[in-house]
Amino acid sequence: MAKVVIIKPKNNDPPPEEGLPPWMATFADMVTLLLCFFVLLLSFANNDLEKFKELLGSLKDAFGVKIERKEDDHLALTPSDLKRKEVKMDSNDKRLLGLVLRIKALLDEDDATRKSSGVKADQDGVLVNTDSATLFKPGSATLRPDAHKVLDRVVSILKDHNYNLVVRGHTDNSEIRSKKFPTNWELSSARAASALRYIVEKGGIAPKRLKAVGYADTQPLVKNDSPANKRKNRRLEFFYHKPARDSW
Repeated sequence: MAKVVIIKPKNNDPPPEEGLPPWMATFADMVTLLLCFFVLLLSFANNDLEKFKELLGSLKDAFGVKIERKEDDHLALTPSDLKRKEVKMDSNDKRLLGLVLRIKALLDEDDATRKSSGVKADQDGVLVNTDSATLFKPGSATLRPDAHKVLDRVVSILKDHNYNLVVRGHTDNSEIRSKKFPTNWELSSARAASALRYIVEKGGIAPKRLKAVGYADTQPLVKNDSPANKRKNRRLEFFYHKPARDSW
C-alpha cells in the first residue's frame, strides 16, 4: 500500500513583534507631554509669589522693602494675587501692602529722598527711616529749608491712609555740648517734636494721631565705631501703625 505524505507549505509571514503594541508608545508620549504641561503651569503659578517674597524680603533688591513676619503668619502677596480665590488675606494685610506700595512710590519720586531713606514693615505697620542730615543741620533741631520734601510725603501718606504715626528721634553716641541741648536726649526729642509740629501745622493732621519720642543713642542701627556708622545712627524714623481702635 502506498503512503501519502502531506507537505505543509512554509509560513512566509514575518515573526510577531515582541513587546507592547505600537499604540502604547503614542499614549505614553501624550501622557508625558501632559505631565510636562501641568508642571509648567504650576511653576508659573508659583513664580509670581516667589518673586514677590524675594521682592519684599530684602532691602537690597529693587523694591527696597523688608517685610518681617512671624513663622505662623502668611506671606504678603502682590495685588494680582489678591484676585485669586485660593489666596486668603485679611483686611490688615491688604491695607499694609497698599501702604508699603504707596510709600515706595512717593520715595521713588525724588532720588535724593530715596537714597537717604529706607522702608521696613511688619504685621503692625511700616517704618520709614530718614537720615537726620536730610532734615536738620548738625547739632540743631531746626528743619532745613528743603526738609519739606520728606515731611510733605509723610503728610500725604497720613491723609491717604488711616494710620497713626510715631516720630522717633535717634542720635549717635557723640557727646553734645550745647546750652539748648545738654544731652542727646534733648536733641533727639526736639528733632522728633520739630518734625511733628510741621506735620500738624503745615499738613493739618489731627494731633491725636501723632506722637513724638526721643531715644538719644539707645537704639543704634550699627555700632558707633566709625563716622559712616554714626551717620546711619543719626536718623529720624516715621512709624505708621494701625490705630488702637480700628475704625476702618
